[in-house]
Amino acid sequence: MEYARHVLGIAQAQHEEVEPQAACLVVNQLTCSLVGQTATLQVAPGSRAAALYGKGEVTVSYLCNYGLNPAFRDAMIEGGMRITGNDANGEVRMVELPQHPFYMATLFLPQATSVPETPDPLIVGYLQAAMV
Repeated sequence: MEYARHVLGIAQAQHEEVEPQAACLVVNQLTCSLVGQTATLQVAPGSRAAALYGKGEVTVSYLCNYGLNPAFRDAMIEGGMRITGNDANGEVRMVELPQHPFYMATLFLPQATSVPETPDPLIVGYLQAAMV
């Protein structure tokens, strides 16, 4: 929401979970809940996520009902946000800011399946960026 408001200049940007009646829902309820689903995610070549995962496809587990409103996809891209993960239908599931030391947002929770013996690569990347 802060990116939409302060970088893209969409002052009225809202999240449907917080303001369901808002006129400008940048984040809205998905047409199909992802809670409890596991699916394959296509990771964009050359992205930070691709470098961390070391491959272009990963299987992730979801716990969410909200995502980027498709009406704002182009505005996000034009504003510098990079869509780096899509599901099989091309829906946005992960974004990052290439110029930022580590700005990544996902609709899945890498921390939910990350354990000390096999940490999720995104968690490792986040910790490495925080240590710099």
